[in-house]
Amino acid sequence: MNRLVKSELRLLIIGILLSQVSLAETNTVFNFLRNDVSPRAAALAGSFVTITNDPNSIFYNPAALSTLETPMGSIGFFKHLLDINSGYLSYSQSYEGLGSFGAGIIYTNYGSFEETDEFGTSLNSTFTASDLALAIGYSNLFEENLHYGASVKFIYSSIAGYNSTGLAADIGLLYSIPETKVTVGTSIRNIGTQLKSYMSTKEELPLDFIIGASVVPRGLPLLLNLNFHKLNEEQEKLIYRFRAFTVGGEFTLSKVIQVRVGYDNEKRKDLKVGTSSGLAGFSGGVGIKVSGYVVDYSLSSLGKIGELHRFSIGTSF
Repeated sequence: MNRLVKSELRLLIIGILLSQVSLAETNTVFNFLRNDVSPRAAALAGSFVTITNDPNSIFYNPAALSTLETPMGSIGFFKHLLDINSGYLSYSQSYEGLGSFGAGIIYTNYGSFEETDEFGTSLNSTFTASDLALAIGYSNLFEENLHYGASVKFIYSSIAGYNSTGLAADIGLLYSIPETKVTVGTSIRNIGTQLKSYMSTKEELPLDFIIGASVVPRGLPLLLNLNFHKLNEEQEKLIYRFRAFTVGGEFTLSKVIQVRVGYDNEKRKDLKVGTSSGLAGFSGGVGIKVSGYVVDYSLSSLGKIGELHRFSIGTSF
């Protein structure tokens, strides 16, 4: 086993844990695109396809960019397991007569790795690995309450002096029913190709077809979200296509504080260790509005493996 293969295997093992994908999906590349980006989205377990008035919609459903009430921006930090860290930056605003535009950056650094030979003997050197995605999105109205949007992403990944690039697009629709406080939406993420592979073999991007709905139950300060992910993936039975569902609830306690909880059914099953899943698949978080700024925090449980922490700050302009 040469040094590159060994390095890729080590990164792949970490990627399985941190990208939270099943073993069946390891034949795809750029799996960091599956990670939740913002603390709000992570606290809701990724149930974000129908969330409105949030600049981070560019990473989930670009159709929602045209629901922003004012220009908005957000910056965040994601603490992975081990010494792996990630960050993001997003911004969106509307232009009268043109529509809404947004931009976002995701960056992940996997830290430093010790380089070894095929026998595991140290070569007294280290190497690094990182991922980067740049997104530009556009959204507008088809008609009243029906939004459409699309974004284009340039993807760059490197490991031990080797690199890969890709180009992908997301497209989405969002429809709101104000009288019932119901919103439905759909998005197809990561439609594209690997432009340059690490070596000679090109891999598929992590395509994801999502549908979802959200509702504000009458008389409750609660936004309830349900999303079905990976509907494009082949399964033995039709019902299995709906296995990757997420549920999220956002409670507005006051004008200052929101509390969020979420559940990811697929992650809970995939992260089961022995006979126990612990709290795997569950997440929670809080959002605090202070002097025009929104500070968000979330914790996502991986069961016995550990927890993931995300922080962000956002504001309107």
